[in-house]
Amino acid sequence: MQRVSVGLAGRSYDILIGPDLLRRAAEFLAPLAPTRIALVTSATVNDLYAERVRNALSGLGQLITIVLPDGEAHKNWTSVSKILDALVEGCADRKSLVVALGGGVVGDVAGFAASIFMRGIRFVQMPTTLLAQVDSSVGGKTGINHERGKNLIGAFHQPHVVISDTSTLKTLPARELSAGLAEILKHGLLANRQYFEQVVHDLPALRACAPEALGRAIAGSCEIKAGIVARDERETGERALLNLGHTFGHTIEAMTGYTRWLHGEAVGCGLVLAADLSVRVGLLERAASEPIAAAVRAAGLPARIEGLSLERAIESMRGDKKSEAGAIRFILLEHIGRAVQRTVPDAALRATLAAGGYA
Repeated sequence: MQRVSVGLAGRSYDILIGPDLLRRAAEFLAPLAPTRIALVTSATVNDLYAERVRNALSGLGQLITIVLPDGEAHKNWTSVSKILDALVEGCADRKSLVVALGGGVVGDVAGFAASIFMRGIRFVQMPTTLLAQVDSSVGGKTGINHERGKNLIGAFHQPHVVISDTSTLKTLPARELSAGLAEILKHGLLANRQYFEQVVHDLPALRACAPEALGRAIAGSCEIKAGIVARDERETGERALLNLGHTFGHTIEAMTGYTRWLHGEAVGCGLVLAADLSVRVGLLERAASEPIAAAVRAAGLPARIEGLSLERAIESMRGDKKSEAGAIRFILLEHIGRAVQRTVPDAALRATLAAGGYA
């Protein structure tokens, strides 16, 4: 088992990474002495892993299970209300614990519900997708979507521990695994060229779910994100760099009703668009953008989008939570391993969108 620490004053926690950790859940949660445990999961993950976790936690007290529908479309108030109702009906109190077992949607929704129930109770992340293990389970961002944009409603609420059981990745569809690789590539692009190059080298092994390559990639991504979160928990500066590719990606998701692509697929395309825009504003050499697009394609991710309106995309980006007074702020690349935040000329953005398939 590997351990990566997120250092926050008085609220530090560990990310535990390794095979078969769900069976050891009681070992990690017993020190929290919960009065009730609310296990929040999705329909698919409930069938695969919930019984394993329930058996592991059976000696820790009363257990409540809340099963949410699968998919990004259910990252909404209805799901939050379902969790809150179950907490009230199950007599949960301030010493109770919410456990999020599933992908990023489950983690975001369960964490948000935990952040507002009794003004905040403890929660634990048990991510079962690669994307969640390297990104959404780490850093305390929780929330739900609005019809006008992704993650517009939410709160910072740090988990008490993250338990990443790499055995769960064996049941991931290939498409879901590739979606997680988008965030892994992103971390290397924005912070560590050597790590990016190692990931690109390991892509065939990662797509084959090779344990050694997965462990190395997950720990490396978590170390990069943990360091940034420790320095800027509330995204007042450096943490915004973690949004590389996301302004484009969130717009793709919103414009397609969260049904056409997985989040990681949208982010993968967003990385290519961000690299292209970096070239057009004079930050990145064109030759440096080509390995980025090649890596995205090698990870099994889309590098362009067809059939979306360029004008509607720009309008959507202006409503993104990262925009300021209508000015769209992008995370761009100076080189592989270094990202910066910039506003860009309208002409450059339009040229990038057109080159990426928008019309």
